[in-house]
Amino acid sequence: MIIGIGVDVVDIERFGRQLERTPGLRERLFVPAERGLNTRSLAARFAAKESVAKALGAPAGMNWQDCWIGLDEHGPTINVKGTVAAVAKSKGIKHWHLSMSHDGGISTALVIAES
Repeated sequence: MIIGIGVDVVDIERFGRQLERTPGLRERLFVPAERGLNTRSLAARFAAKESVAKALGAPAGMNWQDCWIGLDEHGPTINVKGTVAAVAKSKGIKHWHLSMSHDGGISTALVIAES
């Protein structure tokens, strides 16, 4: 059963400017394995993390470091721990589905949280 759906879009150029302008933003938003990626990939991962938060109902107190995007043989994966895992568990979420895309200077992500 679907518990939640989230979608987000990020302007890649604007996101890149924010990363340059704000020291520490890259470290606050992304886990070490994500930080070395190019701006387009980081924008997509940020959209994915925002989509996860929306699928969970955007509860307060979630830590950006408790959600990261990986890759396996099937494509991008959502990994959670700590604050994000606790909210997901309380809602009965056992499976995540993620699609990310880039086009025309925009990164987008769609997340489905399923029991």
